[in-house]
Parts: sequence; structure tokens; C-alpha cells
Amino acid sequence: MDNLSSTKHNHNSSKPNTLHVEDPAALTEPSPLRKIIVVASIAAGVQFGWALQLSLLTPYVQLLGIPHTWAAFIWLCGPISGMLVQPIVGYYSDRSTSRFGRRRPFIAAGSFAVAIAVFLIGYAADMGHMFGDSLQKKSRPRAIAIFVVGFWILDVANNMLQGPCRALLADLAAGDQRKTRTANAGFSFFMAVGNVLGYAAGSYSGLHHIFPFTKTKACDVYCANLKSCFFLSIAMLLTLATAASIYVKEKPLSPEKSTAADAEDEGKSHGIPCFGELSGAFRELKRPMWILLLVTCLNWIAWFPFLLFDTDWMGREVYGGEVGVGKAYDMGVRAGALGLMLNSVVLGATSVGVEFLARAVGGVKRLWGIVNFILAICLAMTVLVTKQAEHSRHFAPGSTDPLPPPGNVKAGALALFSVLGIPLAITYSIPFALASIFSSSTGAGQGLSLGVLNLAIVIPQMVISVTSGPWDALFGGGNLPAFVVGAVAALASGILSIFLLPSPPPDLAKAATAAGGGFH
Repeated sequence: MDNLSSTKHNHNSSKPNTLHVEDPAALTEPSPLRKIIVVASIAAGVQFGWALQLSLLTPYVQLLGIPHTWAAFIWLCGPISGMLVQPIVGYYSDRSTSRFGRRRPFIAAGSFAVAIAVFLIGYAADMGHMFGDSLQKKSRPRAIAIFVVGFWILDVANNMLQGPCRALLADLAAGDQRKTRTANAGFSFFMAVGNVLGYAAGSYSGLHHIFPFTKTKACDVYCANLKSCFFLSIAMLLTLATAASIYVKEKPLSPEKSTAADAEDEGKSHGIPCFGELSGAFRELKRPMWILLLVTCLNWIAWFPFLLFDTDWMGREVYGGEVGVGKAYDMGVRAGALGLMLNSVVLGATSVGVEFLARAVGGVKRLWGIVNFILAICLAMTVLVTKQAEHSRHFAPGSTDPLPPPGNVKAGALALFSVLGIPLAITYSIPFALASIFSSSTGAGQGLSLGVLNLAIVIPQMVISVTSGPWDALFGGGNLPAFVVGAVAALASGILSIFLLPSPPPDLAKAATAAGGGFH
């Protein structure tokens, strides 16, 4: 759980930043469209990996022996890295005087770090066994330690990669509004492409046949498929990042301008300037921004449990499987990955029609409220789908592994995944646009206002990561308790959006449908 994730908390780098340092010599005219497309295509490689994270890694950590109650703690790295890494990387990439440019060194370093992280994650079971893990025991502590290190590196690397990539797109657009819109649309398009490819790969069970060496004594078919998916992911990312780094040239920032910017920052704040200005922004927030932060916070409390455990819910509750026992759980996880692919298709289609939907219902805040009600209904419907699956559960003679659920149950679950693409598209666009509008109308800096909004996303994610597992355990395990809390939070978010959130000024309302973001 745009981390997970990378989510989940990866939006800010595409927006104007009050800490941005510009070299006028490097921004005289917009770059050709082909260069913008080449850089935007990196999003497909990044999002391919994020899709694999969201669909396959929660079941994988349980396969390594981490109990369901504690699996959510692994995802703390997403919001933490999003809150810390992105501002720091953005700040120093703005001021980099490398002869290779300001953004490309960070893109290259992030891609290399992703490759290392993917290797550690994919081979965690093998390396753990090599260092002494017993295959007869359910828990593999050495494999878990290696996985956790790789997972944290992966989230940090993705955040280090996405921010400079978006900033490079802004540099190439050079302030041209048409090129800027094209760059953002291209980035969003390639994000959708990466999502569809990643979820499609995660839903296919035969990829390990392409890489037969991935299946080992310590790594079963599910693990081997995960390795194979990550091999494809890293090959795609490295190819796209290398092509962009070679084809698109940057003009280095002069050391004199970087030094002057640093001296200006020293007079404004103490410690790391980006965090000093961010904390100061809280003291200047007006009432519309505070209400927006509250609505956004409740919205992400609703979203994060499902984004974290959606494929686990399919494998555990809908298909009735157990981690590492029989085939039912793995089949459910692959069905969940198919559901996420359908979710991405609906999300992309809805994103194109956000402006039309806002006009049809009478404004962006009303649209946000309505889709939050849809979110609440869908999360509540997971209880009904689960009960239907349990009622229709059947077993083959002499087997304890349940048969797949009836077609109507599977269709109902996949329909929920698909419908949830509609509110997710709104969540990825309208809150960030409203933050820009409210900051413009009050005179606040947009970069800092969006940084504050990011905290309203990552803090709920951290809270859910810490509490969702123990909360579910209080009710006997499973994912439904966290989903029910999410439904209540979505209902509250929808009510506040309609009745308390101010409407944007008429001349700026159209802009609220044009901005986009992403969880991952």
C-alpha cells in the first residue's frame, strides 16, 4: 500500500514545490514530446513493482512464517519512507550540481537499489535456508530478516526514484502548461499500464516455467512465481530508466546557484530546511485545509486495510485456504490479483471522466462524498461475500483443501474489486487538486500545503499498519474487522465531505478535476 505504496504517499513530487531551485539556463524552452514520453514511461516500471507488492507480498510474508496479526507491521516502511525520503531526495535533487544533471543520478541510484531489494525479497527463502532455517518449521526467522531488509530498501528506493522522475518531467515541460498537462497525463497513463501488467503477472501461476531455476527446495511454486514476476519487473524498470537516462540530457545546475539557495534556506529555517518549512506551514493553515486534512485522513483509514489485505481476503475468506496448506489460498491470491487488474482498468477509465462526473453531480466535493459512500458500501459488502463463500464451501472427497467457490461468489468478489476502482480514481485526484486550490486562494505555498496533505495520508497508514493485525485478532482473526472499520471511516468521510468541506471558487473548480496522483 502510489507503496502500498508507495502510496500510497508518492504524489507530492509532481506538484509545485516552494523549495524548488530552478536554473534559468536549463529551462529556456520545453523539450520535445518524445523526451517527455520516454521519461514518463519509467512510471510503468515503477508501478509494475508496486502492483506486485500490493497483490503478492502480504501472502508471501505469511508463507515465510510471519503471523497474519503482525504482517501489517511490515508495511510501516511505506508511509515512513514516503514521509522522510521524498522531501529529502526532492530537496537535494533540486540542488544537485552533478555533471550528469539534477535528476538522472537519483533515478539511476533508485533503479539500482530496486534491483538489489528485489533480489533480497525474491531469494529470502533460499538465503534463509542457506543460513540455517529449517524447512520443517513454519517460521523461518533468517528468511524473514532478509525479506524485511529487502522490503524496506524497496520502498525507500521507489520513493527515491519516483520523486526525481516527476521533477524531471516538470523540468522538461519548462513551465509550458500544455506540455505539463501532457507530462502528467503520460505519467498517469504509464502508471495504469504498469498496474495492469503487474496485476496480470501476479494472477498467472505459470510464470515460473519461464525461469525454471526459480523453484528450489526452499522456494515452492508460489515463491518461484513471485521471483519470476520480480525478474520481469526489474528488467522492465532498468530498461526504461536506462533508455531515459541515455536519451534525455540535463543541463547541470551551476554551483553558484546551489550555494545561493542553501544560504537562503539557512536564514529561513533550522535543521533540514524542507522539514522546517513543512512544520511552519501547520501554523498558517486555514479552516478549509484543516477540514480537507480531516476528510483525507478518514478516507485513507477506510482505504488502507483493503489495499493491504485484499488478496489475502480472497485467499483466506473467499477461497477458504490457509497459508502454505493446499492450493486454495494460492488460487485465491491469484484471483485477487485478477481483481486488482480489473480495478486498475476501471480506475483508468474513471480518471478520464472525472470532470464529467463532477459536473453531473454538482461539484467536486459532492462527487468525493458520493464515492466515499460507494466505498463504504463495497467494504461492508465484503462481509456478505465472505458469508456466502462460507455457506457454499465444499470439499473434495477425502480432502481438507476446499474447492474453489461457486461462480456467483467469485463474480461478486471480482465485482467489488472493479467497482472500487471508481472511488479510488477520485481519491487519487480530487484531494490533491483541492489542496492546491485552497492554498492558492489563501496565499499559502502549494508545495508545503501538499506536503501537509501527504501527512494526512501517511499517518493513517502508519496507524492502520500498527493496529489492524491486533484488531483483527480480537475478533478471531481474518480481515473483516478492519474492513468494517474502513466502511465506517468511509461513511464519515463522505458525510464530512458533503456538509463541511468548502466548495472551491467557481473559477478554480475546473482545475480540481484535472490534477492526478497515485497511491503507489
